[in-house]
Amino acid sequence: MAAQFARTHNPDPTPEARRAEILTAPGFGRYFTDHMATVRWNAQRGWHDAAVVPYGPLVLDPASMVLHYGQEIFEGLKAYRQPDGSIASFRPEANAARFRATAARMAMAPLPDELFVASLAELLDADREWVPPAGGEEAMYLRPFMLATEVGLGVRPSSEYLYCLIASPVGPYFPGGVKPIDVWLSTEYTRAALGGTGTAKCGGNYAASLLPQAQGAEHGCSQVVYLDAEERHWVDEMGSNNLFFVYGSGDQIEVVTPALTGSILPGITRDSLLVLAKELGCEVTERRMSWEEWLSGAADGSISEVFGCGTAAVVTPIGRVRYHGGEVVMGDGQPGPVGLRLRSMLTDIQRGAAPDTHSWMRTLVPA
Repeated sequence: MAAQFARTHNPDPTPEARRAEILTAPGFGRYFTDHMATVRWNAQRGWHDAAVVPYGPLVLDPASMVLHYGQEIFEGLKAYRQPDGSIASFRPEANAARFRATAARMAMAPLPDELFVASLAELLDADREWVPPAGGEEAMYLRPFMLATEVGLGVRPSSEYLYCLIASPVGPYFPGGVKPIDVWLSTEYTRAALGGTGTAKCGGNYAASLLPQAQGAEHGCSQVVYLDAEERHWVDEMGSNNLFFVYGSGDQIEVVTPALTGSILPGITRDSLLVLAKELGCEVTERRMSWEEWLSGAADGSISEVFGCGTAAVVTPIGRVRYHGGEVVMGDGQPGPVGLRLRSMLTDIQRGAAPDTHSWMRTLVPA
């Protein structure tokens, strides 16, 4: 479908001086651009009323189904200013496909991929001055989401949905350099079960993670690692990251990540790093990994480094894992060379500093 977005300019845009001030230290998810994109769906008209409008509050009836039955999904991706001044996003088609798959799991109307990508281009074009300059670690974080807006209290799929896209300039996830984190191995709570919503990017998954996240914080950890729900034996993922384990060193390196068994979110960064690890000459394995293998491998040195990966930080080194029985340090507790190399390879592609041999970058706004 050919998406035609009506555009209403914000009558009170952020002053240029204030915008420049924000872009010097944007943080993460603290500031938002002047506009947002919206598209509506109902059973009679399908997708309609595509528009870019001033950023502002959403008006919802108290009986809107999203508030009662949780039909809400989202995505997260970044756009980058390229050296020639254009604005490109990293694998947006993959995000579009995952958004559509998540919608299907949550019994919501699937947004066509071309409409998803068009919304990114339209909003970035309207707020192009908000996109940080090329050459640094800053980027534009894009948050597409969709919610059920039908008014009524019947337990069934909504007949109306609102798709919305907002944008936030973001700085480096690790100001001052990549830093390792401590993680808490949760044996009390699980993230998802087979047949559940683990492969879907829906708000309820993240709401359920907040209590174990607080438990991890009590043990001095900034992230939680979950085990499978059936046996409480196999490593699943972190609350917002897929996991990688590095065996060996030098020319004999194996990179292992838990297999997508049906409870793990299929990360786009995860998939990309698997490709790049092969290019580095690493043996790449997707398989089940038990928590005992992880802890014993870290203790005897056969696992040389562990890192998480995701859109926000790209690669997050893990310095130590804590659990009810104690703690184990990963390698020397510092970021490992494989994770750092993979991070550099990926970010160079995203920022136009290295050839995009896989055609991962999609130009959304020409120079």
